Amino acid sequence: MSTVLQDLRYAIRQLRKSPGFTFTAVLSLALGIGATTAVFSVIYGILVNTYPYANSDRMVHLRLLRPNGSNDGFGLTAQQWQVLRKSPVVEDAFIANGWSLTVTGHDVPEDVEADYFSSNAFNFFGVPAYLGRGLQPSDAVDGEDPQPVVVLSYKFWQRHYNSDPTVIGRTLQMVRKNYTVVGVAPSRFTWDDADVYVPQKITQDRVLSFYCGVRLKPGVTHAQADAALQPLIEQFAKEGTRNFPSGKIKLHVIGLNEDFIRRLGGTLTLLFCAVGLLLLIGCGNVSILLLARGTAREHEFAVRSAIGASRRRMIAQLLTESLLLSVSGAALGVGLAYVSLNKMVTSLPDGSFPHEAAIHINVPVLCFSVAIAMITGVVFGLWPALQISRPEVSQIMQSGTRKVAGSVEGRRTLNVLIGCQIALTLLMLSGAGAALKGFIKLLNTELGYDPHNIMSVGIPVHQNTYTTFEERKAYFEHLREKVAAVPGVQIAAISTNATPPSNGFTSKFEILGKPSSEDQTMRVNMVNQGYFPALKIAMAEGRIWDESENHNAMPLAIINQTLARKYFPAGNALGQSIKIPSIEAVPPYNLIAPGANGWLRIVGIIKDKRNDGLSKPILPEAFVPYTLSMRMWTQILVKTNVPPLTLLHTIQMQVISVDPDQQTQSNVQDLEHWIMNETEYQQGRLITWLFGAFALLALMLAAVGLYSVVSYSVAQRTNEFGIRMALGAQRGHVLQIVFASTVTSVGGGVVAGLTLALALNKLVEHWIEGNARDPLVLAGVTVLLSVVAAIACAIPARRASQVDPMVALRYE
Repeated sequence: MSTVLQDLRYAIRQLRKSPGFTFTAVLSLALGIGATTAVFSVIYGILVNTYPYANSDRMVHLRLLRPNGSNDGFGLTAQQWQVLRKSPVVEDAFIANGWSLTVTGHDVPEDVEADYFSSNAFNFFGVPAYLGRGLQPSDAVDGEDPQPVVVLSYKFWQRHYNSDPTVIGRTLQMVRKNYTVVGVAPSRFTWDDADVYVPQKITQDRVLSFYCGVRLKPGVTHAQADAALQPLIEQFAKEGTRNFPSGKIKLHVIGLNEDFIRRLGGTLTLLFCAVGLLLLIGCGNVSILLLARGTAREHEFAVRSAIGASRRRMIAQLLTESLLLSVSGAALGVGLAYVSLNKMVTSLPDGSFPHEAAIHINVPVLCFSVAIAMITGVVFGLWPALQISRPEVSQIMQSGTRKVAGSVEGRRTLNVLIGCQIALTLLMLSGAGAALKGFIKLLNTELGYDPHNIMSVGIPVHQNTYTTFEERKAYFEHLREKVAAVPGVQIAAISTNATPPSNGFTSKFEILGKPSSEDQTMRVNMVNQGYFPALKIAMAEGRIWDESENHNAMPLAIINQTLARKYFPAGNALGQSIKIPSIEAVPPYNLIAPGANGWLRIVGIIKDKRNDGLSKPILPEAFVPYTLSMRMWTQILVKTNVPPLTLLHTIQMQVISVDPDQQTQSNVQDLEHWIMNETEYQQGRLITWLFGAFALLALMLAAVGLYSVVSYSVAQRTNEFGIRMALGAQRGHVLQIVFASTVTSVGGGVVAGLTLALALNKLVEHWIEGNARDPLVLAGVTVLLSVVAAIACAIPARRASQVDPMVALRYE
């Protein structure tokens, strides 16, 4: 024990004597370990410690596989849910239905996102309430009105009740109905991101369908569940409920996290590879520094060996120093991880990871960091220790000079390490350059519409209100007129489901006089005539229906150029007729005009605009008057001549002047921010920002490593340079010698890096909207790396060329 303490004290003294070396080595490790720890924390939270629910590994979503490989969710009626619960492969199942409610008592009604749960839901999840209790079976008996009770989400409890622990038993009024607060959900219970959870009335209604969550019995695989539930789902489809598509269906169950893994898994893998490379570069830096520094200590270890120090004892001393560096780097790295983790989490695409995930630095993550530090200390400290602990005593004791790393082999080792650093740095720079170029391309995507100074205001219609066609049409039009009258509003347009760049619902359609196929689909949008000028969507041919035609729900349609080219290649789309079978009356949820499900005459063709995200191909789409089909929800697109959100409160007051119980959706955004919430935009920004930051850190570390090697080389060759200059060598010659010593390592690293970038291009393209083989990207990062390497060499080279020959000859 005393030996260990002695080695530790000596190591501390040695590191304090070389503050520049110590700072560089610790910082190199801290950057690599900090970035790795932060990314690993995100991966652990999203992929490992995702859900707080009991037996979440056996919980599944029900999906229907499409012929094109996509899988779509579907709903079950309450009766079908009860049948499914009895399946031999199902342990339990619950149903849920989300809707917007209103809390009154303020000048503007507060929008509340509610989840209507079957009364067994909280038992299904197996998560105890934070306060009070969850919903229980007695809260909703089949066929009877449920009890007026509510469970608050943790965030709603904090926001609305200021975290008051005495909230249980209080009354919360929503849509003029009093609910008794019976519980507060724990902080990680965020199912559907609802604000409140209330019991769902269970009836034999064959129209209303619900999301159905299933927990499989122990030992049942997903394939077994698919096979066992397939006949049951086919039976449900034959019952004629509208929640199943026509034609052949195939069931597929997926785990709770599969959607999120598909959306974010590639991004996380890419980032983890990036920080892994950064950690390797940081560790390489430490190894380079230790090897180079060992040169200055060869004489010391030769003396220690000559007076009897064993090789084992010297290795232990050097390992103690390297482990001390590693642990210090890990401690600083974890601190950096704490600082950067929150920024990283807020940069993750919204909706790309479950909000139940607990993303923070925890025990497994700390263990991971410590393990990385220990491995770094052992691996990158042992190798230099083995080299330095075998000094050629007779030669070193007889010589007054020092050699770079002790031998030609040592110089070769340093050159290899520098080359590897350069190669990995170039690989990261090329990936970051490809990501940046791809993101810039995404930013410059031609939208086909103008999102400036326009916002989308969502308006959920409460149940049992405006239940007839004429009432709902008059209500929507009155809302639009009130909003249009607000000073500063240029245009107020109805856009039930048509807010781009991802808009409309997918539906099959028919063309009069032409056979239809199974894959003949388009995006359907319900709008009024003001929608097109509000977004400045250009017409290619034909016209827009007028206000009278919209009011009278005329059977008209406008299509985009993609649909016209694909299905009317002869250019004769105008005047043709289409039918949309999915437009059907489902009162009170969907009210349609007479003839709405008949033939619709095409009167116009718009120029293409984005309708399936920012990077996917534009889909065929059609626009019809919103009065043909009105659901219990709509949007008003508000075009303004001022920043639109500054008018939001005034618009909300206009809405409640029509109906004092009517709220607007809580998350109102202008369309420019709407675009920023697109998955492609957020992922592109995340990869560009993080990959770029990691690449720049790698560049900095590689430059530090190269600078360190050249500096030590210059220091050890000071005597040689003095002799050369005393014999007449010019400063330019000395500069040439210094630069020539790094040409091989840097040049080899650049070649290796370019080879890696080309070889891994397919992998990079899979996760990045960019091409790592792009000549401009490769040329740019090569020039950048070469300039940085030249600067790292130039500083010590300039110092070498300014050596005074008399001082150099007396050096040592």
